[in-house]
Amino acid sequence: MARGGAGMARTLARTVTQPGTWGRKGATVVVVLLAVLAVSLPPAAAQTVDEPGTYKGRKIADVMSFRGAGWLERATRIEEENPDALIAALPIDKGMLVVDIGCGSGYHARRLAAAVGPEGTVLCNDIQPQMLRIASELAAREGITNISTVLGTEDDPNLPEGEVDLMLIVDVYHEFSQPEPMLHAMREALAPDGVIALVEFRLEGRSAAHIKLDHRMSIEQVMKEWIPAGYELVERIDSLPTQHLFLFRAAR
Repeated sequence: MARGGAGMARTLARTVTQPGTWGRKGATVVVVLLAVLAVSLPPAAAQTVDEPGTYKGRKIADVMSFRGAGWLERATRIEEENPDALIAALPIDKGMLVVDIGCGSGYHARRLAAAVGPEGTVLCNDIQPQMLRIASELAAREGITNISTVLGTEDDPNLPEGEVDLMLIVDVYHEFSQPEPMLHAMREALAPDGVIALVEFRLEGRSAAHIKLDHRMSIEQVMKEWIPAGYELVERIDSLPTQHLFLFRAAR
């Protein structure tokens, strides 16, 4: 519609500016006509602006405070999510550099540490320094020595560029307050064959009843956000009890 409006404006401009008719009056008519078209045909860019607190039509969920770290370690999580099955489904190997984005208490990072072995490294990444302290303490209790912490910001995880073999993002992407710059920064941090594993509670199909709707994501919504950000889907795995698992890489 906007494209048609621009064409109509050019036609009207040509109509009122034929040789011999140009002057102050003709210029005034053109300006008025263009102003009318601008009001009646809103630009496409204005139609894509997100409302505050939303991204591509989705409400951005509130960030879980470090005070809820104990809930991340709940015993029922084994049955609800089957974290060991998640780790087994990942393209992970010994010696890799792996990042747990939004690591929280380090619940998954400790499992990742075993998967990469002593020759590999797991970076616990979070925007709350208190969460990183909790993750470090729990890893130390279990004698895990290949986990380090990296404090990120809301728009940058502060990761080494082009070095990360695997990133894991579990039940936290929906809380990103700045998803667009984060998607860019994470893509830049990937090694040439690096993969991002995105895990979100299902909005459609079987999910966990206690999880709020704005803390779940649909397949359609994930694809709407990640593909335009320069990613391509490698695989979607549907075998987890209550969550989607997407494997993305930088688009080639």
